[in-house]
Amino acid sequence: MADFVMPGCAQDNDACLRDAVCVHTRKIFDSCRDKDCAEDLRFYPAQGCQEVIDKAISIKPGTAELLYVYIDVEPVGFNRGYYTVDARYFYKVTADAFVGAACPVTICGLATFNKRVILFGSEGSAKVFSSDYAKGCLDKQAAVRSNLPVAYVEAVDPILLNMKLVDTCECKVCDCDLCEVPACVCNCFGCDIDYTGGGKRIYLTLGQFSIIRLERDTQLLIPVYDYCMPEKECEGSSDADPCSIFRQVEFPVNEFFPPNTFDCPKDGQDDQNCGCGCGC
Repeated sequence: MADFVMPGCAQDNDACLRDAVCVHTRKIFDSCRDKDCAEDLRFYPAQGCQEVIDKAISIKPGTAELLYVYIDVEPVGFNRGYYTVDARYFYKVTADAFVGAACPVTICGLATFNKRVILFGSEGSAKVFSSDYAKGCLDKQAAVRSNLPVAYVEAVDPILLNMKLVDTCECKVCDCDLCEVPACVCNCFGCDIDYTGGGKRIYLTLGQFSIIRLERDTQLLIPVYDYCMPEKECEGSSDADPCSIFRQVEFPVNEFFPPNTFDCPKDGQDDQNCGCGCGC
């Protein structure tokens, strides 16, 4: 314990430091980033879209939006301190279905992607109690919870790389129907989802960027420099003339005309856009 820094005033030689205080926060024990190319994800059409798919002769990819990620954390039995993080991504996908020589018909549906990673989350067997307010209770403590690490998934909307239209007889034997879709996902479509399929099915390929991390509640000793006082003054609504405010906005020249040159970095910094001698 002699090597640990205790809370209190900082050393005299650290003139910029005020204190060393102990805070309760979540520490990241392990994290990973990934670039997944998910192939042959089944497309579950929204209500009324299956009839269009059965008549379509080709399909054109549209957009894909990440709606929700369900996360489950379980300890690894053969490796202490490690946990499996199972994540299921739910997407809202749109596409254009071409039926004969008519104009394409926009269809919408659901797609899912499952991902599993193993991360280090350390160990902790303590039961955690809290006096935080619990919704629906009259000044009672929040429910007890185990001291498992908490998993977080950061992801952006995927890139819809490809879509293909196949007959049901050409589908894979292991292609199982989807079940247990969260209600919040179903509400994003405004109608029911068809999980049974018809004469034809759509499979798609997505490119997904994501970061997964494991965090655990802990106490850390950190240096304190000073209190953080906001310097910006709060501004409320103004009764000024909207046109007068608009006249103060500069004309966005760069939005209409591309730049002729690139800004070169300072001496000692490298930039691939500079060094040609033409634009700098």
